[in-house]
Amino acid sequence: MAHEDDRSVAELLKQLSEQTQTLVRDEIQLALLELKDRGKKAGIGAGLFGASGMIALFGVATLIAAVVLALATAVDAWVAALIVAVVLLGTAAVLALTGKRELEGATPPLPQEAIDSTKQDVEAVKEHVAHRGDLDAGRRSETTVSR
Repeated sequence: MAHEDDRSVAELLKQLSEQTQTLVRDEIQLALLELKDRGKKAGIGAGLFGASGMIALFGVATLIAAVVLALATAVDAWVAALIVAVVLLGTAAVLALTGKRELEGATPPLPQEAIDSTKQDVEAVKEHVAHRGDLDAGRRSETTVSR
């Protein structure tokens, strides 16, 4: 009867291969379960975040209605609503124009300074290589003449 210590190298390598495959499969399964759980939590978090945004939107709309009602105590209700609408639309227009200007400043979305710097580096290397080639050619002609 053979002891476990008496196994051949081939048997040990076969066992190592099988155990490695099992370990890798188990680790992949564990990673998939972990990712599934994290994905579920991320989905729930995103849903709650979206719901909070909707509720905040309704809160802002209610505050705007309150401003209209407060103004309605001083002027007719339709004038109060008109005043609030003009202020809101004016604010939206200013924000839109500011956003447009910022977007125009960000386009094209290329790192232009890095591109320019790289072009300068390439030109410097080309000049160095060309200058070096001129020196090497001069040395070759000197050695040819001196012989």
